[in-house]
Amino acid sequence: MVDMTLYTAFLVAAFALCITPGPDMMFIVAVGGRGGPRAGVMAAFGVACAMLVHAVAAALGLSALFTTLPTLYHVLRWAGAAYLLYLAVKAFRDRSVPGEESAAPAGAGMRRAFWQGAITNLLNPKVILFNVAFLPQFVDPSLGHVPGQLMLLGGTLVVMGFLWDGCVGLLSGRLANLLRRSARVNRWLNIVSGTVFTGLAVRLVVASPK
Repeated sequence: MVDMTLYTAFLVAAFALCITPGPDMMFIVAVGGRGGPRAGVMAAFGVACAMLVHAVAAALGLSALFTTLPTLYHVLRWAGAAYLLYLAVKAFRDRSVPGEESAAPAGAGMRRAFWQGAITNLLNPKVILFNVAFLPQFVDPSLGHVPGQLMLLGGTLVVMGFLWDGCVGLLSGRLANLLRRSARVNRWLNIVSGTVFTGLAVRLVVASPK
């Protein structure tokens, strides 16, 4: 179904992309820093599920709409930036005390981390354009089943990304738990997370499609 030479080249390129720090990884580190290791892993899982949605859209040709409808790109870009700024404000205003969060249902925090990761990735038009530009380079139309080839490539990228980002979220959360010994340190971690969210929002606003 796929050209194994192209697929091998894709694996190498995908691995390089996964381990290179980017917006998703920074977001996962920030979530793990605020919510702990499980929140970091759930944020990574949310990003992975969103990436799967992007992969399906690319396979069906829906992602190509963004190359022909610039307005759609900008609407999604501003929506993503607004959501990141919302998360930044929440982080800056957080005055919780270490251990206080245990009073809240753990499942609610994990679901929140998942949806934050998923929504942030889904509202990033750069990810959509990336799939349009990157995945087709490793497809051989002469083999047929082009949507199937795109889905295989996209699925592979999702799995690789989750394995790496999940480890990043786990480690960042564990490190944060070690540091989170006082209200002062907890406040500092929230400020760092809010700054990361703000930086990602600014990056999304000033970035232009390529």
